[in-house]
Amino acid sequence: QEHAYPADELMPLTCRGRVRGQEPSRGDVDDALGKFSLTLIDTLDTLVVLNKTKEFEEAVKKVIKDVNLDNDIVVSVFETNIRVLGGLLGGHSVAIMLKEKGEYMQWYNGELLHMAKELGYKLLPAFNTTSGLPYPRVNLKFGVRHPEARTGTETDTCTACAGTLILEFAALSRFTGTSIFEEYARKALDFIWEKRQRSSNLVGVTINIHTGDWVRKDSGVGAGIDSYYEYLLKAYVLLGDDSFLERFNTHYDAIMRYISQPPLLLDVHIHKPMLNARTWMDSLLAFFPGLQVLKGDIRPAIETHEMLYQVIKKHNFLPEAFTTDFRVHWAQHPLRPEFAESTYFLYKATGDPYYLEVGKTLIENLNKYARVPCGFAAMKDVRTGSHEDRMDSFFLAEMFKYLYLLFADKEDMIFDIEDYIFTTEAHLLPLWLSTTNQTISKKNTTTEYTELDDSNFDWTCPNTQILFPNDPMFAQSIREPLKNVVDKSCPRGISRVEEGLGSGPKPPLRARDFMASNPEHLEILKKMGVSLIHLKDGRVQLVQHAVQAASSLDAEDGLRFMQEMIELSSQQQKEQQLPPRAVQIVSHPFFGRVVLTAGPAQFGMDLSKHKAGTRGFVATIKPYNGCSEITNPEAVKEKIALMQRGQCMFAEKARNIQKAGAIGGIVIDDNEGSSSDTAPLFQMAGDGKNTDDITIPMLFLFNKEGNIILDAIREYEAVEVLLSDKAKDRATIFKGKMIPNYIIDSNLEMENMDQKLSENDSHRQNSEEATSASQDVGAVSEEPEEGENSDLTDPDSLSPAHADSESVSISNQDSYVPGTDEASAPEPACTQGDHQPQEQKTETESNSKINWDNKVQPMESILADWNEDIEAFEMMEKDEL
Repeated sequence: QEHAYPADELMPLTCRGRVRGQEPSRGDVDDALGKFSLTLIDTLDTLVVLNKTKEFEEAVKKVIKDVNLDNDIVVSVFETNIRVLGGLLGGHSVAIMLKEKGEYMQWYNGELLHMAKELGYKLLPAFNTTSGLPYPRVNLKFGVRHPEARTGTETDTCTACAGTLILEFAALSRFTGTSIFEEYARKALDFIWEKRQRSSNLVGVTINIHTGDWVRKDSGVGAGIDSYYEYLLKAYVLLGDDSFLERFNTHYDAIMRYISQPPLLLDVHIHKPMLNARTWMDSLLAFFPGLQVLKGDIRPAIETHEMLYQVIKKHNFLPEAFTTDFRVHWAQHPLRPEFAESTYFLYKATGDPYYLEVGKTLIENLNKYARVPCGFAAMKDVRTGSHEDRMDSFFLAEMFKYLYLLFADKEDMIFDIEDYIFTTEAHLLPLWLSTTNQTISKKNTTTEYTELDDSNFDWTCPNTQILFPNDPMFAQSIREPLKNVVDKSCPRGISRVEEGLGSGPKPPLRARDFMASNPEHLEILKKMGVSLIHLKDGRVQLVQHAVQAASSLDAEDGLRFMQEMIELSSQQQKEQQLPPRAVQIVSHPFFGRVVLTAGPAQFGMDLSKHKAGTRGFVATIKPYNGCSEITNPEAVKEKIALMQRGQCMFAEKARNIQKAGAIGGIVIDDNEGSSSDTAPLFQMAGDGKNTDDITIPMLFLFNKEGNIILDAIREYEAVEVLLSDKAKDRATIFKGKMIPNYIIDSNLEMENMDQKLSENDSHRQNSEEATSASQDVGAVSEEPEEGENSDLTDPDSLSPAHADSESVSISNQDSYVPGTDEASAPEPACTQGDHQPQEQKTETESNSKINWDNKVQPMESILADWNEDIEAFEMMEKDEL
């Protein structure tokens, strides 16, 4: 009020208000600002929770008098809904409660509700899509499609953005009797539900608002999805519609099956939910323990909350993102309230005073590190303690509210908080709305629910009272194994020197010694609460559940083991990163024009040290998986063996084909449709043993690239390939080899044509035309010198872009170390006309079977054929051969 009003937010370092357009743009973050005194509206019901009723009354009068909702400004539909519409509805809810009590707000006549309805109508144009999913932004004055709207061209929105509307919109409909708001919000939720991935029951992060296609197919409980799950459960609580509970339970089962790896919550792929999509977590998932409390699933809530608290104790605040080994990934902290929210709900559920100590730590850190003369400043970097001139409205709307409620006794409150449900912005909506103005018929539109014999599907309202009155040590017993999870001293690897000194008990199993085929090791893992999951792609994933360990000490050993394994895997990836290799088809009719991006192996011949590579005809082995003795060695001898991935280690396949006399090997992925242009390139790892006995080169092709070779075999039978560190030009490929006669004939004829054309041109063209023609012919017959750019696929075009995700899964069968690079789409190694047209002519000659010994074509015909070849190779590029 003193430094910022009527601006949307306070800038606590410069002690002034943030007005959109007057400050440097912060991108999407500024979409929350609409020149409607955001922080004031967002904080209205917080004032009543804090028993600041006089201040609340004055604030409501200011909102009614000063706030204009008809601004020509583009705002986020999601942020405006949860902060402004939710703030107006929360303010209205507590205003009518105070009016009923008879002391305050006697003058109030629903003004905040009228403003909420006005704002609701301003948001409705965003829903003008075929799917019912709203556009992510709307112009408060002109809507979406209006020429002056400056929005409406977007195609994507986040799942939470479209799925976090039902509480505010339904409350607006119930308060006003106008059903259209609830109808629109329900339609959006119905569409997301229908578009869920049916086999995993997960949803992606980003969806196309017109087609319903998933744009980002990773799934978690953090940014982009979080409040979608929250609103399904809370919509059931507020509206009493069973379909919302069924949907939430279906999603929750999938979350606990795939995403929850206690105490971690890791994003996965919706189509391959056993594969982690990233190795870091964002801070928004800190709300999830609170939602689990509302659900009634206390144990995992305690585990995840404790892990988050350990991160906070290490960095004073929760970083925006942190890795699975608890290092800072994104260092900012904009004073987010989600952890305080979960702390409040866990205290309500358990009555454990430990959570009061957690709350005390939060308050002390805020006062010590974030408080500045004009407010509380966001942390720019939790590692250095530097500030950002920012104090988002949710800090006062949520953080203050939850921390006050955490410590408040019942007599400190002027109303019963149990009569309300919190929105995702912590605004208060009265539960009596469930029986008011039910304009929407309760028909169950949810179909195809997962049939599970699971307590997730209990049809009961969550118990808001203390769940464990007779066991105050319950929460502590769950937290105990996790108390050192982030501590610098544990888990960490013990050096060999420390082992030699015998300091402390030795761990039962070290990550570097682990063998997945050793039964004793598997038994030790089971005792430590570590389980193995065999993935469909052949890998094995290690997952640790502290509560399944034999004892708290075993749980700590398990956590230490997992930490060592993550570090070991990361170190191996960094140490053993190899660039991609090339498989070049050199036989007729390809002649080196087709180059396939291949994954390298960490064993066998190092192709980077053998510049000539390995060349030979390919042969399919029997058995095709190469996991036992080769039964057709006569077909494989002195050839490059083709085999399928799966059922055994890569090194075992290599040894079997080497024994059969193969000079190299190509492993083809058994994952149908996999391709180097969509999947991260990876390296084939060894089997943990000495692989010096493997001397032949081994390369890996994804399914799409492998099928190119298999199709070539079916059509041409004899297919010769070159395995190398990078694609070779054809002068190098055919050096020292018998060059096909038609290539020689072609070159001779081209030279003859060069001479004849020059003679003819000197008689019938002027000097300028003759010079031009001479240059053209020179280009036709010119062979690039070694080292010149012949426009073949070179190392740069093969070098993949950096991948934005890496796997932390540990390999077993067909073990591989995922590369940190993602291969670019394979490109044809074709030589374009302005460099080596005579070789392009070779393919045309071969295909059309022209006898160059008996026929000489005029120049016009040559140029016409040349242009046809260029068009053909351009088409090949489009086909990504």
